[in-house]
Amino acid sequence: MRLLIVDDSAAFLEAAKAALGNGEMTVVGVASTSDEALERIDELRPDVALVDIDLGAESGFEVARRLVGTGDPPLRVILISSHAGDDFEELIATSPALGFVAKSALSVEAIRAVLEGAGETA
Repeated sequence: MRLLIVDDSAAFLEAAKAALGNGEMTVVGVASTSDEALERIDELRPDVALVDIDLGAESGFEVARRLVGTGDPPLRVILISSHAGDDFEELIATSPALGFVAKSALSVEAIRAVLEGAGETA
């Protein structure tokens, strides 16, 4: 599975690439804005984008709306945050994202669980 991570923290991007790049999942790229993410989708053709809810000047929820279904195959989005999912429960539920993973719990298994919970194949 090919992952794109959209986050404005360089330190988190490096940590996430190291934690998720185990062969089963490959981080094919990173972006720090929605425009950059859209460019990367066309260029790298990821299967899933992990999008930070608190994306600097942009709302991760708006970024998710822009990204879901773009690309070929259609991109799937999972929201991430250093905040608890309970803090954004209603916004997550009404977003087009498949689900949410806290950054502290980010792992291949957590991503797989969101995909399987949404009826997607991991």
